[in-house]
Amino acid sequence: MDWASRAVLSWRLSNTMDSSFCVEALDEALARFGRPEIFNTDQGSQFTSAAFTGTLIGAGVRISMDGRGRWMDNVFIERLWRSLKYEDIYLKGYADGREAKAGIAAWVAFYNTRRPHMALAHRTPMAVWREAITGCIDGTAVDMTLRTTLTRCPHAHSRNNSKR
Repeated sequence: MDWASRAVLSWRLSNTMDSSFCVEALDEALARFGRPEIFNTDQGSQFTSAAFTGTLIGAGVRISMDGRGRWMDNVFIERLWRSLKYEDIYLKGYADGREAKAGIAAWVAFYNTRRPHMALAHRTPMAVWREAITGCIDGTAVDMTLRTTLTRCPHAHSRNNSKR
């Protein structure tokens, strides 16, 4: 999840404590959306594994891990899980993993592209994310989301624009 926009950049569903599904989601997010400056996570075994932290270190990303019992350190992702559970999972009671994966995928697409957020001035997470990385040449917007990878943190660009 991108903290500034609250956009879900990648996700996976698994019924194991293995780290491979987390590494796959991380690899996808890095490939599609670029390298963030900092990656924040809790201290779950999937996120402290050598494979997961090694992927971040190899990409040159600084790692920030929440302290034990520090839900506020990761409040945006905690709120996402609450919304997913109450707006989708508890209401639908999925019969199996395949059904859950398809339903959650639909909810994440809805969350990212159609569900406005008060904290984002009633814009959707992906609209805010795109605004953060959209450049402007001669007054014409250039949608950089068409690129498969970015060379820098999208929010470094938005901070530079705010200084003008």
